[in-house]
Amino acid sequence: MAINQKQVLSLQQKLSPQQIQMIKLLELPTVQLEQRIKQEIEDNIVLEEEERSAEDEEQPPQQISFDEYLREDDTPSYKSRINNFSKDDKQRPVYLTEGRSLQEYLVEQLGYRNLPERDLRLAVYLIGSIDEDGYLRRDLESVADDIAFTMGLETTAGELERLLGIIHELEPAGIGARDLRECLLLQMAQMPVNTRPRRLARKILTSYFDEFVKKHYEKLMARLQISEDDFRDAIAEIRHLSPKPGNLYAEGGTDTTPYIIPDFILDYQDGRFNLSLNSYNVPEVRVNRRYMEMIREMVGSDGRVREKDKEAIQFVKNKIDSAKWFISAIKQRHDTLMRTMQTILDYQQEYFKDGDKSKLRPMILKDIADRTGLDVSTISRVVNSKYVQTQFGIILLKSLFSEAMQTDSGEEVSSYEIKNILQQCIDEEDKRRPLTDETLMDILNSKGYRIARRTVAKYREMLGIPVARLRKQI
Repeated sequence: MAINQKQVLSLQQKLSPQQIQMIKLLELPTVQLEQRIKQEIEDNIVLEEEERSAEDEEQPPQQISFDEYLREDDTPSYKSRINNFSKDDKQRPVYLTEGRSLQEYLVEQLGYRNLPERDLRLAVYLIGSIDEDGYLRRDLESVADDIAFTMGLETTAGELERLLGIIHELEPAGIGARDLRECLLLQMAQMPVNTRPRRLARKILTSYFDEFVKKHYEKLMARLQISEDDFRDAIAEIRHLSPKPGNLYAEGGTDTTPYIIPDFILDYQDGRFNLSLNSYNVPEVRVNRRYMEMIREMVGSDGRVREKDKEAIQFVKNKIDSAKWFISAIKQRHDTLMRTMQTILDYQQEYFKDGDKSKLRPMILKDIADRTGLDVSTISRVVNSKYVQTQFGIILLKSLFSEAMQTDSGEEVSSYEIKNILQQCIDEEDKRRPLTDETLMDILNSKGYRIARRTVAKYREMLGIPVARLRKQI
C-alpha cells in the first residue's frame, strides 16, 4: 500500500511559475497579448520596445563575467524578436474601433434633461445597473442599498422608480425594462396607437401576455372575438418590436459596432494556402543594450567584480533573466499557435477553400493533439477565444470542432451536417403544423443518419430553435 502511494506521489508534477505564465500567455488572444507585453515592458526595466525598421549593429563578444548573457544579446536582433516576419512581408492591419457604450449613450441623453444634481447622480447609477441587452434585472430596493453604501446617498425604491421612468423615455425604446412584457409595452408607448392592429397588439400585451407567450392563439382569438386576419396583423405589430433593446444600439450601425481582431490570417490564392500570425500591433521587444554595457563597465578586465557592484549586477542579471525568458515564452507561444493552426488547416483543407460547413470533417481536440504531439489541454488553450481571418469571414477556431456521427453506410460525418439538415427542415416546415423532434428524427433516419430523439433536441437547442409548440404560427 505504501509503495503504491509513493508511486502516485512520484507521478505528481508541480508547475513552475514560468510554466504557469507560459500557459497564461498561450491563452491570450492578440489584443490581450499586446497589453500583456506593454505591461511587461513597464515592469522590467531591461526590456525595450524595438522599432520594426531598426537594424541593430552587432558587437563582438567579450570574455567577461556573465558572458552567457552578453553573447546572447549580441546575436542578430531577429532572433529575439517577437514577430517572425521580414520588413518585406505584406502588412495587413486589422483595426479595433472604440465607441460609446450603451451606458455612455444613455448618460449622454440624460444630459439634455436638465435634471437636478441628485437626480442625475441617481439616474446615472441606475443606468450602470442596466445589462448589455437593455434590461434592469435588479430590484430597486437592492439598488437603493448599493447607492447608500457606495455613494452615501439615502434613497428609496419609489424615488428610483420615478427616475427609472425618465430612463424609459430614452433611446433605444424599451431600455431599462424589468421584464419582456414591460419592454414591449415601453416600445409601443413610443409609437402612435392609431391603427386597429396596434390597439389589438397593446391589448394582447396588457391583458393576455401569458397566452401570447405560450402561443395559445385559438384561445386568444376567442377571447378577443376577432378574426384570424385581424389577429395576424396584431401579432405582426408585436413582432416588429425588439425583445432586447440594448442590442439595437450595438446593431444599428452606430460607433459601438464591435470588431474582432483575428489571431491568424489565412489567404487562399491559386490553389495555395498562406497562413500567418496576426502580429501587426504586437510590440517587438529585446533586452536593452544599455544594461549590458552597464555590466561590462562593472566587470574588470580580469573578469572580477568589485564588492560594491555585486548587488547591482545581480539585480540587472535577474532582470535580464526574466526578460530573456519572456522573449523566449512569446516565441514559444508563436510556434505553438502556428503549429496548431497549421494542423487544423491540413485537417480541414476542403472547408477552408470556400467556407462550406458541409465539408467540415468531424474533429475533436484529441485529433489535433495527436497530430501535433501536444497535450489536449494545450490545444484547448490555443483554440479558446482565438479567431482566423479567411476570405469568407472571421472564424472562431473553437467552432470548427464537432462530434462525429455515423450514417447507415458506416461513413462518419460532422455534426454540422446534421445541424444543417435540421435547420433546413425547420426553415421549410409548415408553421401552422411545425415538426416535432420525433418527426425530425424520422426524417434524419430516412436520410441514413442514425440519431436519437434526444440528440435531435440537443442540436435544435444548440441552433437556438424553440420546440415545435413555440414555433407555431397562424
